[in-house]
Amino acid sequence: MKFDIVVIGGGLVGASLIAALKESGLKVALIESRAPAPIPEDAGWDSRIYAISPGSAAFLQSLGLWQQLAKERLTPIYEMKVFGDDGAARLDFSAYDSGLPELAFIAENRQLQNVVWNALTQLDENLTIFCPAQCVSLTWQESWVDLQLSDGNILQAALVIGADGVNSWVRKQAGIEVTQHAYHQIGLVANFSTQLPHYNTAYQWFRRDGVLAFLPLPNEHVSMVWSANESQANKLRALSDEALCQEVAVAANHTLGKLQLVTQPIGFPLNFVHVRALVKPRLVLIGDAAHGIHPLAGQGVNLGLRDARELAGILINRGLQTDCGDYRLLRRYERARKEDILAMELVTDGLQKLFGSADPILIRLRNLGFEMTNRMPLLKNRLMQHALS
Repeated sequence: MKFDIVVIGGGLVGASLIAALKESGLKVALIESRAPAPIPEDAGWDSRIYAISPGSAAFLQSLGLWQQLAKERLTPIYEMKVFGDDGAARLDFSAYDSGLPELAFIAENRQLQNVVWNALTQLDENLTIFCPAQCVSLTWQESWVDLQLSDGNILQAALVIGADGVNSWVRKQAGIEVTQHAYHQIGLVANFSTQLPHYNTAYQWFRRDGVLAFLPLPNEHVSMVWSANESQANKLRALSDEALCQEVAVAANHTLGKLQLVTQPIGFPLNFVHVRALVKPRLVLIGDAAHGIHPLAGQGVNLGLRDARELAGILINRGLQTDCGDYRLLRRYERARKEDILAMELVTDGLQKLFGSADPILIRLRNLGFEMTNRMPLLKNRLMQHALS
């Protein structure tokens, strides 16, 4: 079976890319190990949520996907308050002050996954979905790539796109090097109901034992994301529900009053992954396969959606180039994405290291930096514009 493009990985980024290519005329295949589980009508709040930037929302809207999300389960963020670890330093961001409708939207992972996946299953023309399926080998030829599936099927593609996550199998098969290090932190996520209203405000506290964030959900609920040092995370996970609520409320300076646990906390290890190359002949990496950053900026999924948006534009507007796997064409994608990715890697990795230091001089400087930035509207707007894209 011959295809122009085979995408390996049908998560949000890979599936969005395919949706963006629906009118490209390219023959596309998707290989995915499992489809998203249907959402029960009485489903509670998903523990895993995303802060979707206005730019990402506009991209999904252009694909006809954003409109299909249940509006009552979307929460716009109008303000963001960020606090240093000295009890005084802070940064404030306001959509109103910047002349914007909102800073971001909070959306549930499974809602997004289901909407995008359902859209793909309706793309009968030019899309073939292999699911459940796994690719077991990739063999590069001069003009195509041979892909063998676990069921014995053999596919041929002019271009393979790896969208298979931070531990990308595709990346390893291609021999693309990465530099990485562990943060020795656990990302704990859980949802709480709050005593006080959040007024569509996101909160973040840079602490010496990690970074705590509250992201607003509808009806006096918040999603907690606590990037805690491993020892602290293990202590938190061992607490009773009541003790955990008290610990989180204290860490948040009781900003939203008394908390009540809605979903049990789940944790995942945090690592930095820098990918040396995003492309090679007949191969492109997108999403977490192309970068792995600390979640303190909430920009991981937006970075991936910008990958999908850029790559789709290049493949659709390739002009007279008939070979979508041509290395010179793919290099346009790499050049377009390198600066954005590197900037986000430097900012998130730098902030994590800066606030993880116990050096008293750095402690003073990092909090002074918060205060100075908060008093410089032009610099704040510059930081915000990048996050909104």
